[in-house]
Amino acid sequence: MSRGLAIVGHGKMGRLIEQFAPEYGFDVRAKFSRADNLHVAAISRESLRGVDVAVEFTTPDAAPDNLRRLASLGINSVCGTTGWFEHLPAVKESVLAAGTALAYSANFSVGVNIFIQTVTLAASLFAKYPEYEAWGWEMHHSAKKDAPSGTLKKLAEEIRASGYERTLTLTANRAGSHPGTHEIGFDSGADTITLRHTARNREGFARGALQAARWAIGKRGVYEFREILGELG
Repeated sequence: MSRGLAIVGHGKMGRLIEQFAPEYGFDVRAKFSRADNLHVAAISRESLRGVDVAVEFTTPDAAPDNLRRLASLGINSVCGTTGWFEHLPAVKESVLAAGTALAYSANFSVGVNIFIQTVTLAASLFAKYPEYEAWGWEMHHSAKKDAPSGTLKKLAEEIRASGYERTLTLTANRAGSHPGTHEIGFDSGADTITLRHTARNREGFARGALQAARWAIGKRGVYEFREILGELG
């Protein structure tokens, strides 16, 4: 039996999620664009009738209010918007108070999340060798709002958490239609080690979000995508 899905943010990612939704057992029962959902006006109990879970891909200024409204209406959600994480504590409080669930990530690609784990392991090893300094670089399409990307910031956060405390320079480029490349490097006088993830398209992001949405049905609590990777099917 199909489960009801709401798509909050019907841009490029929203349309891709709509396209793949039936493969994951979803029937799209509500769609909200930025134009018709100003100040969360369109998200209501009536418009969400028959919806089991919502996927949110909007903008940093809109995401926190959207997520709080969904929680208040008893709807579990998955959020792939970046650039809003300073509001995460308040959103988490709303989700927990409502007894709903939120799965969030700067990047819903399964490959990227495994890449982050790989970089974290590498950083913990290089932390022991002071001759190695590190850099991070990313490139995305010119329409991407935040720079550096949420994924590159997450990589830097995990590198620091792994015990690597030396120089870490971050840079970003925006051009054309590029779906996303992230690179972390470690350099010494003797050699350079480069770790890179390149997305071929947005498909991996959409499929990861749909896997998370299917997992989130019936759950309670707030989870980062990488925490639930092992439970996805």
